[in-house]
Amino acid sequence: MPNVFATTHPLILHKLSRLRDKNTEPKKFRELVREIAALLAYEATADLAVTARELETPLAKMTGYELKEKIGLVPILRAGLGMVEGIWELMPVAEVWHIGLYRDEHTLKPVEYYNKLPVEPTVSVCLILDPMLATGGSAIATADVLKRWGVKKIKFVGLIGAPEGIAAMQKAHPDIPIHLAAIDDHLNERAYIVPGLGDAGDRQFGTG
Repeated sequence: MPNVFATTHPLILHKLSRLRDKNTEPKKFRELVREIAALLAYEATADLAVTARELETPLAKMTGYELKEKIGLVPILRAGLGMVEGIWELMPVAEVWHIGLYRDEHTLKPVEYYNKLPVEPTVSVCLILDPMLATGGSAIATADVLKRWGVKKIKFVGLIGAPEGIAAMQKAHPDIPIHLAAIDDHLNERAYIVPGLGDAGDRQFGTG
């Protein structure tokens, strides 16, 4: 699938298997989400632009580099919150903007309930963060919001994707790369990813 990147990195595969295990407790689950998110962000940001800058080491002057583009992290509430800290450790100057969406249990469509984005965009690159790309509804709605805000470069970073959600996201936003730790088999009748890992929000916050 074009513009879809499912990692084969051994560290991520190992940590994802522990994350899927139903016996993994919330504290460990949160740790694994942070760690996997950071590793995925490392891969997803390989094409960020840099600019040269002069600096001086203890031994000599040289030309180094710094990030040229201002980055925004956009976790989809609430499950996406668990991915922020791991990525923030890699990019401490990144801005974090929250968009609140929940899935209507009857229609399975996303409903927006929180959005505090300023009038004008303050970043040039946004990473949409959500552990599960299931139906794709929340990711599509978030991308819609960010494009209306004026962001030109957007990437989706998630842990697990279902073919249905990936296809929906690609159809709605074919320009947005999708970075995942795994692509699973299908959605069940409740729109949960199978085999998946259950409800990522409940497992992070101990509310299942």
